[in-house]
Amino acid sequence: MLLFLSLPAAWHAMSPPSSRFSLASARMSAESTLIIQNKGGGHGEIGYHLALQLAAQGHDVTILHEGPNKGKPPHSSYADLSAAGVRLHWRDSLEDAEAAIAQLGDAAYGAVVDNWSKSPEQISPYARLAQQRGAKSYAYVSSAGMYAPPSDAIIGETCDCKPTAQRQAELLLDEMGLPFTYFRPQYIYGPKQGKSYLAYFFDRITRGRPVLVPNGGDQLVTMTHAADNAAMIAAAIGNPKAVGEAFNCATSSLCTYDQLVQSCAAAAGKEAQIVHYNPKDFDSGISKKLGFPFRDTAFYVSVEKATNLLGFQPKHNILEDLAWYYADNYVAKGAEGKELDFSVDDLVLKGTA
Repeated sequence: MLLFLSLPAAWHAMSPPSSRFSLASARMSAESTLIIQNKGGGHGEIGYHLALQLAAQGHDVTILHEGPNKGKPPHSSYADLSAAGVRLHWRDSLEDAEAAIAQLGDAAYGAVVDNWSKSPEQISPYARLAQQRGAKSYAYVSSAGMYAPPSDAIIGETCDCKPTAQRQAELLLDEMGLPFTYFRPQYIYGPKQGKSYLAYFFDRITRGRPVLVPNGGDQLVTMTHAADNAAMIAAAIGNPKAVGEAFNCATSSLCTYDQLVQSCAAAAGKEAQIVHYNPKDFDSGISKKLGFPFRDTAFYVSVEKATNLLGFQPKHNILEDLAWYYADNYVAKGAEGKELDFSVDDLVLKGTA
């Protein structure tokens, strides 16, 4: 059964915009946008969808891309970007910011989307570029992993944050007086995905193995389609309501771990055998090697702020997408036929008997 929960207004949390710039200063034509792009992972697919969406909205899109292009997802679909008129500048690394920026020439940008930086040291030269080229919007895609929430509560944008490098990068943009918007994605999936959170489940289900799930399996989680992540970011470009704000970049659709396992099994046409285990009964090394893709406790965020300020409405639901995900992202990559080592699973199963 599909579980869909909307998030109550009582959980809504909104950060006040920075006083260092006015909302009026964020108004822009949104005709020229630079995306500084990560080479892989969930962020890699966000950039693909974002570039297509912005190009469709009339933006002149340039991507400064960490490479190289090895022809794997999402890069294997980058002909779509070229067909949409998106310009691509490939760099083996974006660490040498001076050389990377030189490749852009003297182009000016109304908006910059930083989908690459993970520290203040990395973001600093690109933030200066945005200032020098007249950007009226700097969208930074960081991570919801910085939150330090209670284990049983939904996470709003004002929840306490750990002093991660990405949090420090966010703070630097504010200190520099940039018209920033922060986006904090969580658990991304999509049709062009390289990294998969769901392989853990399909690996066991397709081989008739028990699926080990920590604790009660009733923990709630959000998994968000990369196109929905991109849609939220696109809604902020040129939008004065987004300036000085942080947004949880996720979906309002929630499911439990056990529901996710059962839905994966249904997509594969198999039966699921779920075995719950207590992570505290095993040392941290065993738990890490097991590879369960999510936290042991519930971890889900509120997107009500993005709904209210940006008009964001997700179009996808992970439980409804699992059929094509299984066929296109798991079976098509030959994952069913790979030989896998389940010795750690057997240790945990023995310990739960």
